[in-house]
Amino acid sequence: MDQRPVIAAVDGSENANRALEWAMSQALMAGAPLRIVHARLYASSIGSVMASAFEQPGQDDDPVLIRVRAALAGRTGLPVIEYASHPGTPDNVLPELGGGARMMVLGSRGRGGFASLLLGSNGLACASRAACPVVVVPRAEPPSHDPYGQVVLGLNSAAPDDGTSHFAFREASRRGARLQVVAAHAWPGPMFTPAGTLTTAAHDEAAAGYQVTALASAHLRPHRERFPGVDVEVVAAPGDAAGHLVAASQAADLIVIGRHRKRPFSPHLGSVTNAVLLHTACPAAVVPLEENAVPVTA
Repeated sequence: MDQRPVIAAVDGSENANRALEWAMSQALMAGAPLRIVHARLYASSIGSVMASAFEQPGQDDDPVLIRVRAALAGRTGLPVIEYASHPGTPDNVLPELGGGARMMVLGSRGRGGFASLLLGSNGLACASRAACPVVVVPRAEPPSHDPYGQVVLGLNSAAPDDGTSHFAFREASRRGARLQVVAAHAWPGPMFTPAGTLTTAAHDEAAAGYQVTALASAHLRPHRERFPGVDVEVVAAPGDAAGHLVAASQAADLIVIGRHRKRPFSPHLGSVTNAVLLHTACPAAVVPLEENAVPVTA
């Protein structure tokens, strides 16, 4: 049995507290332990003095973890919980913890930074670099249950990723939810009619949608067989992939997207993933892609 923990990153902010509540429900659903972690600096960064030269307090005297313990004291129906305090900046510490976790959960923006930012640097760092799936919980208060009964998967039908799809099917199965697969494709190119006017052929759009649906169906077939109880809907959506996914998040309990292919000297998220994290209405899971993923054929 997989006993890797669900990690919840806390920093004392309301956003982190909301993410912690979501992480607790996720750990219970998965039958996994929950590790509540706080990354903190223990020494001034002025000059060249390193934090290692200072006495570093542990979890028992970490004020953020003390407050979390107090808030959870006496609550029943919780997963097995452990606490960990790590020295360093969150954007450096948290991504490194992903190697031993089944999932990392954090709020869209923690303490510090600009209040107008919808996604903080810690969320970007974890979603970009952590070895495990990273779930970013938006500012809106998440409901205590799944009101929509729907998980959304953003699928790149030209080069789909099995790990991302498996994650989405597994989460839908655990929730007893539908899985809506959104496969975006480009609008057909414009062309001139004999009369000299610019137009787009409707049959070209239909053909593009048919091809995307066929590619998506071919990729999804083994996942359907592995999770036969999951009701799947494939939506071939022309145009802006990020826009379609953000719209779908309005009626979803979780949206699942792949990170991006590794590019030399480019640790950043892809544009679609970044846009979804900035604007999603529901928790969004960013799954590291399998680097050996290859295009499928219908």
